[in-house]
Amino acid sequence: MGNISEIKNRISSVSNTKKITNAMYLISSTKLQKAKQSLKRTRPFFKMQENEIKRIFQSESNVNSRYFYPKTGRKPAETYAYLVITADKGLAGSYNYNVIRQANVEMSKHKKVKLYVVGEYGRRFYEKHGIPIEKSFLYTAQNPTMHRAREISSILLAEYDEGRVDEIRVIYSDMENDLVSTVKKMNLIPFERKPFLTPASEKNDKDIHYKFYPSVTEVIDQFIPGYVAGFIYGALVDSFSAEQNARMNAMNSANKNAQEILEKLQLEYNSVRQAAITQEITEVSAGAKAQKKSHKGGA
Repeated sequence: MGNISEIKNRISSVSNTKKITNAMYLISSTKLQKAKQSLKRTRPFFKMQENEIKRIFQSESNVNSRYFYPKTGRKPAETYAYLVITADKGLAGSYNYNVIRQANVEMSKHKKVKLYVVGEYGRRFYEKHGIPIEKSFLYTAQNPTMHRAREISSILLAEYDEGRVDEIRVIYSDMENDLVSTVKKMNLIPFERKPFLTPASEKNDKDIHYKFYPSVTEVIDQFIPGYVAGFIYGALVDSFSAEQNARMNAMNSANKNAQEILEKLQLEYNSVRQAAITQEITEVSAGAKAQKKSHKGGA
């Protein structure tokens, strides 16, 4: 048990730390709501793009595009590009660790891998462990915008179009609810055909068939860059939301722990203070008795 001065200093230190964690909790809460609103405003546009691609597949059964797997099925890929989305900083529980762990597991399955990293945390991790990074996008995780998503998608599409990579995959975090976030691995390019095909039960005999100029393949190729940018933007915002949610949970736990520590310290402070007061009263009482006996002896 420390003295009163030491306990008061520790109470003050824990209280100041609690103020910081509480402020970080409020900031993350505000950023999370802002990110959700931003994604909500832009998602309908990319949903419409997806629907237009579906209409093309509905109108033309034989669509050949380098951005889709052949109708005969997948071919073995040689070089894989992985876009790994982390945060720019820590203090978010196991958020960054889970993403990096999943990325390492996936990349270990292939011989040739090109690594693209979003976030300062991921960049420092891979540099520390001597893992080469093809391109890192700094400070994109902290402020996801459509402009940055287009920048990333243009670099990845250039690698794919020029044949330097055969498949592009994205690993990011998605917030399922206020308590749970999961790490997702998505095959970005080439696309699977199945999600864009209309089930036979939903087909309409009166479906309109369109003419595409100059060709259906070129029309598809014009759609893909915007669609890929929208997908990456969605992944960035989902990751940012999961990061803020993880930080909120971490700061909330820190606040609760700080409150428990403060309560214990307050009890300890009261106990030490009471003991000091009792000792002072005892000393005063003993001194008074000694003075009384001294006066009687003199008389």
